[in-house]
Amino acid sequence: MAALNFTAISLRPPEKSYVTGNHRNPISFLPGRRPMKIAAAANSVESSPTVPEKPEIELEFIGEKPGSDGSFPVERAKAVSGEKLLRNIMLDNKIELYAPYGKLMNCGGGGSCGTCIVEIIDGKDLLNERTNTELRYLKKA
Repeated sequence: MAALNFTAISLRPPEKSYVTGNHRNPISFLPGRRPMKIAAAANSVESSPTVPEKPEIELEFIGEKPGSDGSFPVERAKAVSGEKLLRNIMLDNKIELYAPYGKLMNCGGGGSCGTCIVEIIDGKDLLNERTNTELRYLKKA
């Protein structure tokens, strides 16, 4: 991936000033000339720092009731780490949030009902810090 960097360079030397009384008078090294500015562009792959991409995480939601064969249904979703809340990922993928509890336990994402408690099996290093709501309602593991 190539990057394009622009840099403004002024070829005018710095002005010196001298003080007479309470007045400051600039002395210019190039009297009568206007400052010249040049915009330089560099198109290189090696010199530009690359922005690290956020990792994509895969989520598995295990259903609350086993199917006819005895196995629990699993719904999967993918999301970019740190972009959305788990609740919003579930809503976007039409995964039922409150299936075992019905609408009775719907706190609207406030963190007070406890139905959003999850077990992180792999990738704990990708998690952000706990929010104030999480610190208030969830026990430290």
